Amino acid sequence: MPQLTIVANIKAKSDKINLVKTELEKLIPITLDEEGCINYDLHQDNGNPAQFLFYENWESRELWQRHMSNQHLKDYLSATEGAIEEFSINEMTQIK
Repeated sequence: MPQLTIVANIKAKSDKINLVKTELEKLIPITLDEEGCINYDLHQDNGNPAQFLFYENWESRELWQRHMSNQHLKDYLSATEGAIEEFSINEMTQIK
């Protein structure tokens, strides 16, 4: 089975950018140590600092789903409750 690519778009409320950025950064070292995580790269838009993007690759969808149910993501959701304006996830497979 091909690896799974995840593109997660997170838009913080304008007055919560620093909070969201700090909480997203906390996820990186924990996630990189998870089974199946190939990369977990956080980006911030140069023109709109409220816009963040995670570009992730996982060995399988099953391992990514395990990641999604881990405590550190629950802690992130709790810490950023009310601070996120928009959020979307795309599950993707590389074609070439």
